[in-house]
Amino acid sequence: MHANVIHPVAVRPPLAASRTPRILAAGVALTALIAVAGAFLPKWLTFLLTMAASHGLVSLGIIMLMRCGVVSFGQGMVFALGGYTAALAFGKLGLTDAVGMALAGGLVAALVALPVARLIAGYRGIFFAMLTLALSMVLYGVLVKTDALGGSDGFNMGRPTLFGQALPDASAGYVLFVVTIVLSGLLALATRIYFDSTRGLVSLAVRENELRVEYLGGSVRQAMATNFVLAAFVGGVGGALTVMSLGHIDPNFSYWTSSGEFVFVAILGGYHSVLAVFIASTVLEIVRSFSSLYFPNTWQLALGIFLLLTIRFLPGGIGSLWAGGKIRTGRP
Repeated sequence: MHANVIHPVAVRPPLAASRTPRILAAGVALTALIAVAGAFLPKWLTFLLTMAASHGLVSLGIIMLMRCGVVSFGQGMVFALGGYTAALAFGKLGLTDAVGMALAGGLVAALVALPVARLIAGYRGIFFAMLTLALSMVLYGVLVKTDALGGSDGFNMGRPTLFGQALPDASAGYVLFVVTIVLSGLLALATRIYFDSTRGLVSLAVRENELRVEYLGGSVRQAMATNFVLAAFVGGVGGALTVMSLGHIDPNFSYWTSSGEFVFVAILGGYHSVLAVFIASTVLEIVRSFSSLYFPNTWQLALGIFLLLTIRFLPGGIGSLWAGGKIRTGRP
């Protein structure tokens, strides 16, 4: 009897395995195309896309958790951890390489999330959301009160290098754009492959029926904890990339409004598509930029209306536009 029970993480779905080469090829091609196109775009648009890609990574972490049936309102915590790690590594440790600082930001965020992952994996619904929000606001309070980290004003960081080479003034923005796009593309591809793997599909099973997952031999808590740590890593990388482009870090990275924007992007993109998250992040940056320019006091209203329309007509998010009928109705 027990010999016929197949462990849910023992095999990889044939469909997901067959899609992997196509996903990799399409993802690499799209990443290369965007990187090359950036050379012909105006600087303001290049910067906007840099912010969209780095912030999209942070929202991608929320997508990982949404596939488990929970939403994090504390992704600003790992966003700030990644940013402060990069800035401190630059100023205190002499680590100036852009790729090294980005990976360091992700690693520190993941290490901070690791001790609480198993604990937080036991919560669901509003309790999970509020607990993650509390963690983010605790970090915000610590950062505001720590004068060594610049207090509420934060501090600046200098221009990073790339593989030991200084970035020239004329092309520094474009080089950081390429670094952000390439790292975001690689992490997006890795996330898509993870989603299509058996372990990634277990997350969707957890979302639908935790009891059945446990009955089949899977670990709900392990799946939740793993996604929480992975979400912290990509969020930390996104925070580090953002700080390198901005040249400044402050405690507002961890404030609840920052986390709310990342949740906005996650809902707008939907949890079925990795690409949709970055499209949603770009839409947010565009709407915010132009609304702030033409409607400086009501741009949040424009975002709110846009989100309401999306929930009403695209309950599955932007990704549902190229997905099947079940996703368009909001069902996995």
